[in-house]
Amino acid sequence: MPPAIPIALFALAGFTTGAGMRMLDPLLPLIAAEFGVRVAEAAVLVAGFVLPYGLVQLVAGPLGDRLGKVRIACFAVLLFGAGLVMSAFVTGLSGLIALRAWCGCFAGAVIPLLMAHVADSVPYAERQVTISRFLTGMVMAQLLAGPVSGVLAEAAGWRVPFVVLGVLALGVGTVLGARLGPALWRSPAGGGGGRGMAAYLDLLQKPSGRWLMAVAFLDGFLLFGGAFPFTGSFLIEVFGRNAAEAGLIVAGFGLGAFAYTRFARPLLKRFGEKGLLTIGGCGLGVLLAALALAPAWPVVAGVQVALGLAFYMFHGVLQTLATEALPEARGTAVGGFALALFLGQSAGSLAFGLGLTALGYRGAFLVAALGVLVLALWTRRGARVA
Repeated sequence: MPPAIPIALFALAGFTTGAGMRMLDPLLPLIAAEFGVRVAEAAVLVAGFVLPYGLVQLVAGPLGDRLGKVRIACFAVLLFGAGLVMSAFVTGLSGLIALRAWCGCFAGAVIPLLMAHVADSVPYAERQVTISRFLTGMVMAQLLAGPVSGVLAEAAGWRVPFVVLGVLALGVGTVLGARLGPALWRSPAGGGGGRGMAAYLDLLQKPSGRWLMAVAFLDGFLLFGGAFPFTGSFLIEVFGRNAAEAGLIVAGFGLGAFAYTRFARPLLKRFGEKGLLTIGGCGLGVLLAALALAPAWPVVAGVQVALGLAFYMFHGVLQTLATEALPEARGTAVGGFALALFLGQSAGSLAFGLGLTALGYRGAFLVAALGVLVLALWTRRGARVA
């Protein structure tokens, strides 16, 4: 077992990788202008990061189980930071795409492995509260990465945010490595745990494992890839907000998510896990319907804050269940959950895009609302929680 490490350091590692995903949002027009391409062509930088981020879960989980979860996460943060710094010095778009893929690959290993390590170290009764503290880093990245990246780019060019975040990631990785001490350079006694890639078969042979992967896929399909990414466009095209205003309104989601990280303990004590699944899931469905029917943008702004809280009430329980799906190979189980979520997100973005063409924003949001309500009720019936 690695030495005890403050949860705040894990949260900071999560912040760096989360910010690495979101930092590009305001930079695409500047990058496109420098390299002489259209923004649509520069948008491949987003896929260049996200695809490796999702697919690396296949190997990161089993590798962490075998060689040590915190060890692998530490090396991943360092290599992620190095890729960010190198990104600031590229001279062509193709080089930047390659480095975004590099960064996505290593960033994708960090949060699932650290979450699995937390689960190894914390009793189940305290696990959701501890994971909520760990998720503070990811939530703050959602709130701050875009605005801070945009301010730095306006003041000093698009390359500066890469250097700043890269140096931060290298610093976090160095401190994490120092806290590990000699354990950084040696594998766990007995070669660690897990059965490598074969552990995925163990997970899928369990009815609870198949249920969890299906729920994660639908979570990603309806929310991560479905409704959530299109709220900004909804504000711009339906309510006439500009990009900056839409970004600020959408950031309200992060405020609701942050509220969850602060109040997870009393919420869990009051409602229990099954209650949080029900309230969070049904709340998501009702709020998406309210989004679809919103008469003005201030209503959307209020809904965004509530969506952030409801989502993490629902999703937080699922993440905690994932840590217990395969206790002998938690890195694999959490990685499998993240992979299913990513695959659902990818499919959901395509499906929601088609839904916009056929039904418009309001119709697509209503369909998503109905789907989430069905998912919430199914999840409540199928969950084996306290």
